[in-house]
Amino acid sequence: MSERLAVALQYVLPKRLLTQLAGKLAGLEGGAATTAVIRWFVKRYGVNMAEAANPDPASYTRFNEFFTRPLRAGARPLADADFVCPVDGAISQFGPIEFDQVFQAKGHFYSTTALVGGDRALAARFENGDFATLYLSPRDYHRIHMPCAGRLTQMIYVPGELFSVNPATARGVPGLFARNERVVCVFEGDSGPFVMVLVGATIVGSMATVWHGVVNPPRRPTVEKHAYAAGAVLLGKGEEMGRFLLGSTVVMLFPQGVLRFRSDWAPGAAVRMGEPMAHGQAIDAVPEVPCDGAADAADAP
Repeated sequence: MSERLAVALQYVLPKRLLTQLAGKLAGLEGGAATTAVIRWFVKRYGVNMAEAANPDPASYTRFNEFFTRPLRAGARPLADADFVCPVDGAISQFGPIEFDQVFQAKGHFYSTTALVGGDRALAARFENGDFATLYLSPRDYHRIHMPCAGRLTQMIYVPGELFSVNPATARGVPGLFARNERVVCVFEGDSGPFVMVLVGATIVGSMATVWHGVVNPPRRPTVEKHAYAAGAVLLGKGEEMGRFLLGSTVVMLFPQGVLRFRSDWAPGAAVRMGEPMAHGQAIDAVPEVPCDGAADAADAP
């Protein structure tokens, strides 16, 4: 199937219905059937179960338990860097925000205002700043961690579409990440504000954060904002902040002049949680570790 046709079909497929069905199936205790599905998934996508805290596929009673599995101690050492990579995945895009425009793919941009659910004042804090978009494929570890220490100030649920977020769809659907359902998490760190946006996708059954639990489902028709008092939610660099039930994408926004990304970063390169991502502008560069190479994400949702 051509890339153009695969993208076109997404406009007519019942994406919400498929996502609801996937979510229900992933939460069932199916006994031997669940184990068979997990074993197939591990083989199909090359999941490295040796890194899991529990490497036995038969020990997971639900597919969701397997998909959000924790890693064994020491599997992701935290680099001595100002900003660390928050996920396992692949670099979709990264770089400067052009006033309020974020680069998605060739010929496609979207605004920071649209991304954060229409909050112009929030978006203005990131004018001419920097962004990074990281894509999690099915084989990846699906917990999301903090790139630096932060105090949560706000969480915004933004309803939207459920297009796939794989590279082909990013190239073919305008404004994809500001169009899909998403959860916007706003933090204050030592260098100022930063935003982590968890973007939903087709068959992503739900998104959850450590302070709220499951954010969706249910899926609501309007934007919802949750404010948090100073000190209510404090997370250190590398701490878990959320997770996806099935793969998706994280978009990060930083203010102007706060960081400089690793010089060896490139779109398509694989990244691992805890490795150096960037250094502060006023601090000497962190040691760079070679990226893992191009990530195979063609089959992801």
